[in-house]
Amino acid sequence: MLATLQPVESRSLVQCHPGTYDPPTIYETDPLSIYLSGLREGVSMPSLLSIRDSYQVAESLARADLMTSPAARRRLQARRIELGLGEHPGYVPPKHLLLYLVRMGSFNSAPKILNEDTQDNDVILPEQMSKEDLLTYCTTQLQGTPSLIPRTFRSVSLINSSPKYKSHEMIPLNDKTGIRVLQWNLLSQTLGMNNDNFVRCPSEALQWQRRRNLLTQEIVRYSPDVICLQEVDHFNYLKKSLGTQGYIGMFFPKPDSPCMYIKDNNGPDGCAIFFRSDRFELVKCETRVLEVWRVQSNQVAVLAILRDRDTGNEICIATTHLKARNGALLAALRNEQGKDLLDFITSHCGDRPVIVCGDFNAEPAEPVYSTVTSHPALRLASAYATYQAGEPPYTTWK
Repeated sequence: MLATLQPVESRSLVQCHPGTYDPPTIYETDPLSIYLSGLREGVSMPSLLSIRDSYQVAESLARADLMTSPAARRRLQARRIELGLGEHPGYVPPKHLLLYLVRMGSFNSAPKILNEDTQDNDVILPEQMSKEDLLTYCTTQLQGTPSLIPRTFRSVSLINSSPKYKSHEMIPLNDKTGIRVLQWNLLSQTLGMNNDNFVRCPSEALQWQRRRNLLTQEIVRYSPDVICLQEVDHFNYLKKSLGTQGYIGMFFPKPDSPCMYIKDNNGPDGCAIFFRSDRFELVKCETRVLEVWRVQSNQVAVLAILRDRDTGNEICIATTHLKARNGALLAALRNEQGKDLLDFITSHCGDRPVIVCGDFNAEPAEPVYSTVTSHPALRLASAYATYQAGEPPYTTWK
């Protein structure tokens, strides 16, 4: 998670409304072997071999580009400008390979299965419940299930932080105006049951009738002011359960979610933001399909401007889920997504404080990390690194 205090015009922005989304168009994500074995009919074998060769060459070129030091890169740029060649943007994959990269995963012979988000229609809850009543309800539904592992929150004050991050006045966390933000990749139920191959996980732990109550418990017991979620494919359930606590949510699906190619899916997965309606009012919500080298990818971002009902202060919250998988080429793609995300945020946030949460699928050594944390206007800082003077060995494990 990346957090900051502070806050290019982006293309194809879609106004989103709480609890709604427009039907998606088609894009996608998965490894080369799946792509080659599952392409639709009508593609000749030479084309497939050409793509494989292009992928291997591109991976080598991307790796070489990533290994070039910043100082060497600056010298090369200066020399190119001196020779009248203009700036060089770094390695860019050829168009046919780029289209493959942003469409990995949904290229297969299976047709789309366009299901509605209806698998939680059996859950009947009153419009309002106390926190205790909702937690009791969840516990009742989880008879015989072990209790959740309690978490311990750690506080960090940015008052004495480096001036690098002081784009705005810092507020102590014990101040009543402090904001608690919960960031969580929930794990798409459809992908978790079918694609992610959790062979060491007890099957009952993945059953949705159990998971949904555990998810609600984990979120509600910490009373967050703002909730940022990824891999959401049961938005209607979250809207229903969190709505009993006064939360309002916005959801934006991936344009070609891999969930839609799996039998018994509950609709596409995507990103969502919820906020406490008694604490904030929604000023506006914006969404974006992230671009890489001017081509739309299958990753999305959601941004909300919230106004504090007591103070009138406004804050910008953004969340995203960047492209997964290892390799220099996909690391370069994530970096391009990060750049587009920053342009998207700066085009809407003005001088408001900013918090960015998400699943970046990247280690601190990847380019996207430095791209996001070195933005001159946003001045984002890693919440993990700020607390313990360095990034932890890992932030999640599965």
